[in-house]
Amino acid sequence: MSLPPDDVESAPIPLLEPREGIPPVVATDEALAEVIAAFAAGTGPVAVDAERASGYRYGQRAYLVQLRREGAGTALIDPVGCPDLSGLGEALAGTEWILHAATQDLPCLREIGMMPTRLFDTELAGRLAGFPRVGLGAMVENVLGYALEKGHSAVDWSTRPLPEPWLRYAALDVELLVDLRDALEKELDRQGKLDWAHQEFDAIASAPPAPPRKDPWRRTSGMHKVRRRRQMAVVRELWTTRDRVAQRRDVSPGKVLSDAAIIEAALALPVNVHALTALPGFGHRMGRRQLEQWQAAVDRARALSDTELPQPGQQMAGPPPPRSWADKDPEAAARLSAARAAVSELAERLNMPQENLITPDTVRRVCWEPPHERTIEKVAEALGAHGARAWQVEQVAPLLTRALSVSD
Repeated sequence: MSLPPDDVESAPIPLLEPREGIPPVVATDEALAEVIAAFAAGTGPVAVDAERASGYRYGQRAYLVQLRREGAGTALIDPVGCPDLSGLGEALAGTEWILHAATQDLPCLREIGMMPTRLFDTELAGRLAGFPRVGLGAMVENVLGYALEKGHSAVDWSTRPLPEPWLRYAALDVELLVDLRDALEKELDRQGKLDWAHQEFDAIASAPPAPPRKDPWRRTSGMHKVRRRRQMAVVRELWTTRDRVAQRRDVSPGKVLSDAAIIEAALALPVNVHALTALPGFGHRMGRRQLEQWQAAVDRARALSDTELPQPGQQMAGPPPPRSWADKDPEAAARLSAARAAVSELAERLNMPQENLITPDTVRRVCWEPPHERTIEKVAEALGAHGARAWQVEQVAPLLTRALSVSD
């Protein structure tokens, strides 16, 4: 496919059909074996994408996997019919995978046996290159001059059979990823940032799976309203019950019971089903059995002894919230202020978001507990210990060293 000329005044060209048409959905072992052979024989990097059913189903599993490679064309694979794609992952071992916002798709791909050893993240590349809008549609339009139709991004991808317009959308998502990767590589090289990007991509590819969250119920939306430990226990019981029901029914927890309803019940501490029914989110449309289930959870929390109640606001690892630094440690507050200003100025000069230059959490940690020796070498060691990549250390260590000295 020939790309449009580099003319910022020209209107984007609508991309309406995959160049070889919509491929059939692969849902059998026999069809998967053919895809594996084709992609193993292909050349160059492989474009990869996955569609989930967020907001519809429990968890973040993949319901469609799209791939494209030179010599193999495009494949659409149904992980419901083909739940083990480890053979495909092995066939692509050592091949560079191109993903857009890789950290969103890698967990669900890992579940079905697909993990890259090398990758190129087009969204992250766009951030490092200074593009103001880094969604796939915006990047394809700004870099390549084509307009992608993005109307099906939030549909229920667990639907079977998948409608043809959705399959067309899915195939087009990987249609130009290789072209986008090549153009971004050239731009990063022109800006002297290509090695930085490779370090970032390597860090994503080698990162271990995220551990399960501790006390995930504490992330219930509206939790800041809940002050008393007994109320926190209600949130915990309702959240746990909801999660168990959602997992059994394979639906999004929010479709079982809203966060807002959980918070209302925690604040009100209803004594019976009648009182529960009067609360927002527990209306008369909810069946009697459901209401009794939620009231039983509330009753369990009400019956706990004081020693069994959750502790308020678990102490987070790391420094306190920056808003309290001026009172707790004015010198640390001065260091943080200087560091933030320096990072902001450098990020602007490098034309990239501050959080991609160095994470705000890393800056806070180094400013709260700086190395005893305020030298570039020691600051560099501290940054590395917090996970900063070599390019980030090289860029940030000198300016943080100066910022850490403002209170001396």
